[in-house]
Amino acid sequence: MGFICRVGGVIAILRFVGIINAAIWFGAAIFFTVAVGPAFFSPEMKTLLGLKYSGAAAQIVLHRYFILHQCCGVIAIIHLVTEWLYTGKPFDRLSFTIVIIAFLVGVVSGNWMEPNMKHLHFIKYTTQGTQSQDAARTFGILHGISQSLNLVSTVGLLFFLWRVTSSIPPLRFVGSSKFRG
Repeated sequence: MGFICRVGGVIAILRFVGIINAAIWFGAAIFFTVAVGPAFFSPEMKTLLGLKYSGAAAQIVLHRYFILHQCCGVIAIIHLVTEWLYTGKPFDRLSFTIVIIAFLVGVVSGNWMEPNMKHLHFIKYTTQGTQSQDAARTFGILHGISQSLNLVSTVGLLFFLWRVTSSIPPLRFVGSSKFRG
């Protein structure tokens, strides 16, 4: 009976870690998309910093957001694999696919799009003429792609949070009907 209690305790801890991580990941995506990002481009921020510097400040915060996004993705991948190995339940391919896609969106956005957008933002505000216009146009395209990927990722994270909170992993080799009090 002691083994069963230890197994149940470990599963409960795994489940808790998974739920907390999914909640932080989804919450950060919503908070950044709905509150933080728009705040940098509000009339008050533009008045305080100007458009050039409010965009630069947003990029600093965005970089930190992608670090958090990638850390949560790694934790979710480790959690899903550990839960699968420990409980012996069938591998949840849908949740794993959603996590991988959201993680890859964060990796691509944080390591490729964000640095390119930062560079284009710099060119847009430090040069004149066609170079500035080309940078602004390319920046706009990348920003649109980034927003679309963020929407896909956030919807996926909502679904993942729902899956993590609604699924109860069964014990390996042991049915619940075997134990009666």
